[in-house]
Amino acid sequence: MITIRNTIGKSTAGPSGNEIDYTWVDAREVSRDDIAQLQEDYPIESELLADIMDMDEQARIEKEDEYVALIVRIPAFSDDAHGINQYCVPLGIVMMERTIITICQSDSVILEDFARNRFRHYPVDTMEGFVISIMGRAALVYIRLLKYLNRQKNRVEEELHRSVRNDELIQLLSIQKSLVYFTTSLATNEILLEKLQKSPYFRKLDEEEREFLEDVIIDNKQAIEMANIYSSILTGTMDAFASVISNNLSFIMRRLTVISIAFMFPTFLVGYYGMNIALPFQSLPSMMYIVLGISLFAALVSTFILSDKKRFLRGKGKQDYASKKKEKKRRNRI
Repeated sequence: MITIRNTIGKSTAGPSGNEIDYTWVDAREVSRDDIAQLQEDYPIESELLADIMDMDEQARIEKEDEYVALIVRIPAFSDDAHGINQYCVPLGIVMMERTIITICQSDSVILEDFARNRFRHYPVDTMEGFVISIMGRAALVYIRLLKYLNRQKNRVEEELHRSVRNDELIQLLSIQKSLVYFTTSLATNEILLEKLQKSPYFRKLDEEEREFLEDVIIDNKQAIEMANIYSSILTGTMDAFASVISNNLSFIMRRLTVISIAFMFPTFLVGYYGMNIALPFQSLPSMMYIVLGISLFAALVSTFILSDKKRFLRGKGKQDYASKKKEKKRRNRI
């Protein structure tokens, strides 16, 4: 869908009070017909449009004869079943003489805020200021989504403390994937912002716009630090839960091993008397009950022996710990 907007920023004009002298062509959720219309109405190369439609395209700036093109990575939303999967899409910005074109293959809350004038006093009097305003708004949205992902991570962790299930683990993996997308996109945006400071195409920025560009760089670095911290915490959490699951599995396998060993003796006895050969005392009428009694007694004795050994090892460990504690106290006195 392509929308031509001429009222951007007029309700929130900057301190200079200048009128906006450019047109904003807002192209969101573009289809093949929209791409064909953009190529027909504006001199945009097809290679640039193909790069913008590539989900993995990284942020960059390039100069052509009739325009300056930028590609920025912005956050987007998905229809994930868990509702916490976020990803990033490339936003193409084409700056012509008095027209600025934004091309995005999905909808974006950032562009919607500018379309409805729901933003702070951004320097949108010029096209260069409008570009850095978009990147500044994107950095704030990144920070907001990172905080949201961190809250979702804490909620999933609380659910995992009660029971370890596959659903919570899948949600943590989705959050981790979103953090990777955010970190990569923010890193490429940071390189682009540093290039804008030195770019000859953005030398016309006034003092207010340069200060705002520096603030955008600071916000973008803050978002990168937040993403790295949250990603490190989540990685440690996933490793901890993997260790917990492994320990639980080892405990269950140990209990199953004890049960198997406990039933090994009665199984051997019953199997021995079940053979089709002559066996001692097989003519006794109550031999079946005797075998069952001996089997039950063997199971109880083996269970007691294994459990008693386990308690003995625990007691020995406690004694070792107590002796080490007493030795430490004695050294402290010395």
